[in-house]
Amino acid sequence: MRQWLNRNVWGMTITSLLSDASHEMVMAVLPGFLPLIHVAAAALGWIEGASDAFSSFLKLFAGWYSDKIGHRKAMIVTGQFFTGAGLSIFAFAGGWGLLLTGRMVSWFGRGLRGTLRDAMLSESVEPEFRARAFGFHRAGDTIGAVIGPIMGVVLLHWLPVDTPDAPFRRIFLLSLIPGIAAPLAFLFLVKETRRQPKPWMNFLQSVRELPPAFRRMLMAVGLFGSGDFSPALLILAAATLLRPEYGAVRAAQIAALLYVIRNIVNAAAAYPIGWLADQGRKPILLATGYLCGALTAGFTGWMFLAGSASLPALSAIFALAGVFAAAQETLEKAIPPDITDPAIRGTVYGTLGAVNGAGDLISSALVGTLWTMASPQAAFAVAGGLMLLGAISVAAFVD
Repeated sequence: MRQWLNRNVWGMTITSLLSDASHEMVMAVLPGFLPLIHVAAAALGWIEGASDAFSSFLKLFAGWYSDKIGHRKAMIVTGQFFTGAGLSIFAFAGGWGLLLTGRMVSWFGRGLRGTLRDAMLSESVEPEFRARAFGFHRAGDTIGAVIGPIMGVVLLHWLPVDTPDAPFRRIFLLSLIPGIAAPLAFLFLVKETRRQPKPWMNFLQSVRELPPAFRRMLMAVGLFGSGDFSPALLILAAATLLRPEYGAVRAAQIAALLYVIRNIVNAAAAYPIGWLADQGRKPILLATGYLCGALTAGFTGWMFLAGSASLPALSAIFALAGVFAAAQETLEKAIPPDITDPAIRGTVYGTLGAVNGAGDLISSALVGTLWTMASPQAAFAVAGGLMLLGAISVAAFVD
């Protein structure tokens, strides 16, 4: 384990744990806050999709630029700061405008740091240990995503209720504590070995020269991503299904706890998936994870169709979502270094982020809009179909 579990892996993992704790304590309670300020599912879908797309297209430029200048750490620390501070803006929201602003500020930071952190992590370990390093990092990241919703639910229960929206707004402000601790952790724990700058690198030429195997992977990732809706919409689905029986606040609390189940499974599965992937056949494992995503969407749509709000069934759906998230996050990042040139590692991860961003925009906006204009069962059925096509594509075309 000492061969790969080094200071950089630990530092990046702790940073991501703190960052996700900040982010997820906000996102776990956000669906319960939306009805209080009269924001619909369609608006949430567009906010999630637009901010994810903005972030991911920024990743493409940031990745290329880091390859060009030969270093990444300063950009990552700056990005972590914006990520940690942005969601606190929700505390002042009276409608969708400030929700979008806060999300865009936060995801501007995510666009700066996500690609570059993945590139640094891939360079911090030997190739034969890369998938398990990403799995370990993902597990730590997701432990933060377990802590965050628990903090949100506990605070939602204990904070004074001056007005129905007051506890939510206080939680958004308190998210600053782990949010600002994250960039400090990266600054002091992670060491960077600078590379030779490449001032001659051309942006468009670097993208055009990506190898064919990686292009095929991007096609499969994009197809899956066009159905891979935001977890916030899955939380909203649970809260909606549970509301008739439990009431709005209690349903929001239960939905947040279901999200904790999803994140616990994600954390538990990430390292074993990475270890297994290091033994070989990463694309088949990724296709299996994508299939779990399709089943998650399909079962959610079926529950709306049946009008059921069974807690055991919802728990199983969120657990399945945890498995597919672990496989997706670990393997989409572990495969590219096997089929690309190390000299353009930032550009590679940036391109992957841009494709995921396009998928995020399509999927979250599509599911949110279909939910509002047609029905939730139609929305999740379409999402599940697209994710299934992505699973078939990655199994068939990624060598």
